[in-house]
Amino acid sequence: MAGGLKEVRERITSVNSTQQITKAMKMVSAAKLKKASDAITQMRPYTLKLQSMLSHIISSLGAGEDLPSLAFAEQRDIHKVLIVLVTSDRGLAGAFNANLVKKANYLLGHSYASQAEKGNVDILTIGKKGFDAFKKSGLKVDNTYGGLFQDLSFEQSAEVVDQLLAIFREGKYDAIDVVFGEFKNAATQVIQSERFLPINLEYRGLNEAEMKFRPDYIFEPNKADLLEVLVPKILKTQFYRYLLDNNASEHGARMMAMEQATENANDLLKELKLSYNRARQASITKEISEIVGGVVALEG
Repeated sequence: MAGGLKEVRERITSVNSTQQITKAMKMVSAAKLKKASDAITQMRPYTLKLQSMLSHIISSLGAGEDLPSLAFAEQRDIHKVLIVLVTSDRGLAGAFNANLVKKANYLLGHSYASQAEKGNVDILTIGKKGFDAFKKSGLKVDNTYGGLFQDLSFEQSAEVVDQLLAIFREGKYDAIDVVFGEFKNAATQVIQSERFLPINLEYRGLNEAEMKFRPDYIFEPNKADLLEVLVPKILKTQFYRYLLDNNASEHGARMMAMEQATENANDLLKELKLSYNRARQASITKEISEIVGGVVALEG
């Protein structure tokens, strides 16, 4: 029985240590979540308005207008696809990363099944977990920007977009999709896949009234020069929003996972302490019985 009590005591000590770690990680994630959620909450309305404006501008241009920026809205037959998979660098975030990988696999198995069979789907991973999931898949996986979240900034995000715009304009890919976690609140992260290129003229952020409304923009000084600067900037802002959304989603998912782990550790501690007290009581009872039995034997 003494051995059993020692084993339970060791388990209690171990669970206590684990609970302290999960509590600390929850507090760290909560602090990071506040900063990340403020960033995406402030940026999202601005980004959505820019995307709405971009959809209106591109769709309002005449068919005969030959502008360099229109190359990013060119709708082609989809033969070669690039999936940009945005995940986190670290785990312990519940099913967050697993769901992102699952979404990417869904695109591979359904949306782009025929292209994947021909080996015409590549993956660009942002975040270590995405690379770990696909590095042995047999697909061409580019991890050039795998450490982007170590020091996330608009400038670094813009470098990725510059590369995406260049390879799309060259015709290397006919479609570029981004898989990321859209932040709703600490407890809710929606896994999304959005078409980044070519520019989606029917942007999902527009309501029915906005879709019907087509403003007449006045370009000054020159439409071609202005759009050549404006279109890439809007696309860079849009892509940065994906990263901010995913960053906030990661911290929210990790905070909730650590909170659940702390609660589970607390429940386990209650069970272990109850088992320990029962075992200790049984041990004491047994010792008393042995003493009484010895006294009775001596008297006999």
